[in-house]
Amino acid sequence: MTRAVVLLSGGLDSATVLAVARERGFECYGLSFDYGQRHRIELDAAQRVAASLGAATHKLVRLDIGWMGGSALTDTRLDVPHQPSVGIPVTYVPARNTIFLSIALGWAEVLKARDIFIGVNAVDYAGYPDCRPEFIKAFQSLANLGTRAGLEGHGFQVHAPLINLSKAEIIATGVRLGVDYAQTLSCYEPDAAGRACGICDSCRLRAEGFAAAGIPDPTPYSSVGPAR
Repeated sequence: MTRAVVLLSGGLDSATVLAVARERGFECYGLSFDYGQRHRIELDAAQRVAASLGAATHKLVRLDIGWMGGSALTDTRLDVPHQPSVGIPVTYVPARNTIFLSIALGWAEVLKARDIFIGVNAVDYAGYPDCRPEFIKAFQSLANLGTRAGLEGHGFQVHAPLINLSKAEIIATGVRLGVDYAQTLSCYEPDAAGRACGICDSCRLRAEGFAAAGIPDPTPYSSVGPAR
């Protein structure tokens, strides 16, 4: 089988991307990062998803970028917002997808894989600059300019199959492909038991997506419950 590296956070989108890559016939190598995120419990979800969707292997890389600050996801001095904001939100992690894709690229080159999958989305996304089609296109160009494989004519393709889908369309796709969304975690601020807060941007988009898709939301929420 043709190999592919799949970035896997444990969230709804990355689980769907893993299922899409598998449907396309790839042998999937899941890659997750412990990067200093306050919602580190998402990595437990990533392990569950990798196992349930048949990843050939699942690597967890410890790469603490939280020391640089600048994001509510890595700096506990900053509050996770509970209301939609204007512009790029404080939950943006500086250069996160650039860093993650760079490591995925290195592993792909060693594996002789020419395909990398990432679950970025430009429709229901939260305003992150590294979730746009322009970014994916630019990184793919970088991958083919800055690697031995690319120089020798064995180019890479960065797949972002969800980039133009709504959250409802993503969920419908995952359900069709057998994704168990009860195993995933999208929340930026879950409690110690792994229950979603229901009020952060990520929870709001997730809940709205299930409602729009007409599919019951299997997310375990804390006592706060989902925002409506």
